[in-house]
Amino acid sequence: MKQGWLIVNGFLENPKFDEIYNWILTAAKENDVELRKLTNDQVTSILPISTGETDWKARPDFVLFWDKDVKLARMLEAEGFKVFNSADAIEACDDKSLTFIKLKDTDIPVPVTFNAPLCFESKYPDYTFLLQIENKIGYPMIIKKNEGSFGNEVYLAKDFNEAVAIIEGIGPNSFIMQEYIEASKGQSARLQVVGNEVITSMKLTNEEDFKSNVTGGGKMEHYEPTDEEIQIALKACEKLDLDFAGVDIIWDKNGKPLLCEINSNAHFKNIFDCTQVDAADAILKYILKKI
Repeated sequence: MKQGWLIVNGFLENPKFDEIYNWILTAAKENDVELRKLTNDQVTSILPISTGETDWKARPDFVLFWDKDVKLARMLEAEGFKVFNSADAIEACDDKSLTFIKLKDTDIPVPVTFNAPLCFESKYPDYTFLLQIENKIGYPMIIKKNEGSFGNEVYLAKDFNEAVAIIEGIGPNSFIMQEYIEASKGQSARLQVVGNEVITSMKLTNEEDFKSNVTGGGKMEHYEPTDEEIQIALKACEKLDLDFAGVDIIWDKNGKPLLCEINSNAHFKNIFDCTQVDAADAILKYILKKI
């Protein structure tokens, strides 16, 4: 029987996350894996980052890292653990700016995107950069905080004053400014990738908001992605070295797909409710083939 650790965040108390953790643990049992759930604070407290070796009484065959504590993931990799997803992959997805930087030299289509300039003050003293960027992508403009989930902290600025107010609310440095794809208002597709396969997909539609997220009222339906959409998802995951991910696709005015964002540990309950495809089972089976 293979041994594994499931690393979760020890400071995140939410029933919907507990449900996912238990789902993964159940999938592990069904695949004859002894999976031990550990919180990031538990593991951090026994893993020095400077001198000295850690005396591991029992090393797992793999670590399923269901958190965004990238430094801890890097430490586990430095200790020789096989970590799924890798620290680099988690970091590239958790930071939306880094996602687009890493995809810059590919043929993967994305909305025109600009990074926030570095500022050492608590707020930008000057917004000349915003005037320059609005000349490139205009308004409405999407402003996204680099770290965020479930559609939180994604904003639509209708003009310069709204953009400034949003940026001041977010704070400097930690956001991107992005072309608004009007044709995809309230619509997106989620492609669930495991390994080199799209195992299931759903379309999300929200008639009341520009965001399509289910948590914001979006409706789900099963979706058959096109070959082009599948290739976008698989190429993006390969470029970011992801073992599994949820890839979000939107469409321009000509119906051409664009990569919207990627989630390294996508919350898979909604896509299961929609399609009855169990991502947890697929992920465990994939890991067993890789170790």
